[in-house]
Amino acid sequence: MGIESQKGPIVHVITDLPAAGAQMMLFKVLSRLHGNPCRHAVISLIPGGALVERIRELGIPVYFLGMKAGVPSFGAVVRLIRLFRRLRPVVIQGWMYHANLMALLAKCFLPGKVPLLWNIRHSIHDLAYEKRMTVWVIRLSALFSRQPVRILYNAHTAAKQHEKLGFCPERREVIGNGFETERFVPSPEARREVREELGLAPDAMLIGLIGRYHPMKDHPNFLRAAHTLLETHPEAHFLLVGKNVDAENKELVGQINGAPGNFHCLGERRDIHRLMAGLDILTSSSYGEGFPNVVGEAMSCGVPCVVTDVGDSGWVVGDGGLVVPPKDSLALAGAWKNMVDQGSDGRRQWGGKARDRICNHFSIGRIARQYGDLYDSLIDNKSEVS
Repeated sequence: MGIESQKGPIVHVITDLPAAGAQMMLFKVLSRLHGNPCRHAVISLIPGGALVERIRELGIPVYFLGMKAGVPSFGAVVRLIRLFRRLRPVVIQGWMYHANLMALLAKCFLPGKVPLLWNIRHSIHDLAYEKRMTVWVIRLSALFSRQPVRILYNAHTAAKQHEKLGFCPERREVIGNGFETERFVPSPEARREVREELGLAPDAMLIGLIGRYHPMKDHPNFLRAAHTLLETHPEAHFLLVGKNVDAENKELVGQINGAPGNFHCLGERRDIHRLMAGLDILTSSSYGEGFPNVVGEAMSCGVPCVVTDVGDSGWVVGDGGLVVPPKDSLALAGAWKNMVDQGSDGRRQWGGKARDRICNHFSIGRIARQYGDLYDSLIDNKSEVS
């Protein structure tokens, strides 16, 4: 039986629907697949979210279970079972830990064999950084990890981390993040506009870090490297964007102390694609990552990247940037100096390689096809369902 003859939808069960990483990936995949004969439906554990109307505009129904964040609900499980029985899914796709487990539990009450997929969009540097309820859900998921026919990870490192915690390695499949290469594009206009907004000269060197203020993002490492680079390149400027990355963050401001005119902290922004395209170099200074979206987005804009060697960052960058050890500010500053000293022509060559790599391997069209092919194979091969 092909996808064209299916009777029920592929049902995606997700924790919530803000415009965040995993949720945006679901939306982007649906936006590429909804036009084919395959039908989809989305069930969110928690009501509301910025992506609800955007998904519905694709013609895809969205349902809510009425749960509150961090609060288990027997009633929500019952509602999910009822929705499954009404929708009669041909494939169930869980997204993130809590929704994965809920989907498994509700699936047990369905007649027949329905293939279940789990999708894990998270790397685990240390369980100590996770909430207590999340740790419980992760450990419980490991016990039942043979039940889904596939466990999808967005990074090889994340797969290995979870398998060390007891997740079934035989269920592993890695499908990377996909990027909107038609939206994240090189833009001389954006480069000029961003410098005008910051009050900088048209040829000012601009190095960026885009990410929320969180210990694993290691802003202190970035700032130490910045001060090191300024010793030899006082004309360099640094753009920091993300939640709590602003003048109200006294801890951050204290770390900048010494050269405030070279640092530009913009907080949360909605024009990330424009800011990305305005950079000369994008950096991920983290000591804990899986598959960093900001790196792929910058590369799609033709911006070379310097990243720490954590998660799949080095694999994503390939020949489109440089990789340095985590927590090594001298190595980070040295890599920046390497790129700065190559001049605009040298960085343009780096950026060309970076965009080619994203377009050839990580475009959202290519990634969506991988999801579509997987769904098709499961619908055509019900014997694979346990």
